[in-house]
Amino acid sequence: MSKLTLSLLDSSLYPQIWQQQTFSSPQDFLIAMLTGRITSDAQTFTKQLLANDVYIEWVNTTVFGRYLHRQFTAYSQQTEDSFNTDMPALFRQELTRHAQYLPQEQTLFFAGDLPKSVRQTKLLTTTVNPATAIINAQKMTTHQVSHSKMIVNQITIVGRQVLGFPIRHNKRTSERLRNEVLIMNFQDLRLVNEVTIEDTKKSNIESSILLRSYELR
Repeated sequence: MSKLTLSLLDSSLYPQIWQQQTFSSPQDFLIAMLTGRITSDAQTFTKQLLANDVYIEWVNTTVFGRYLHRQFTAYSQQTEDSFNTDMPALFRQELTRHAQYLPQEQTLFFAGDLPKSVRQTKLLTTTVNPATAIINAQKMTTHQVSHSKMIVNQITIVGRQVLGFPIRHNKRTSERLRNEVLIMNFQDLRLVNEVTIEDTKKSNIESSILLRSYELR
């Protein structure tokens, strides 16, 4: 059975008007949040998504919820449970049957260092909500012993066969702010740019942010 390609969500979200400013792309919008020019408000952006016909189409095409996501992640990471040796592959095979191709030029976000296992497993949890990625990155930084930079990543889909799963969250809980997309398979993930951004509202070196840009095909 041939896979369908999801509609391009970004084309319905941008230009984005936010706090009386207009942003033509998700990259410009993200940088404005990172530099403190606008507020990182995950809840307001989520409200926009839930009122967006394309996003509703995304999440309504899937039965993949947060609970299933947690179970799949746990199965895919287990290595010593001999009784369930075949479960990760069977679980993934079944989920892949329902996955769809992500649209070219779509931008996704995630926080922190790229896990070393991603290029082997072809699995990566991302979000379409830039504010969520920033908030997650801030949480990661506060839990670190050393004062390392906050890391935020953006991924642009450039290939035609990147398989993904928009995760259907419970609208009545804090999960609705996650707006996650699980990437399930791809050919190549490439770092194309890395830049340090300073928060204009803070002057100390510890407030600097590392923005990494990836292309996914």
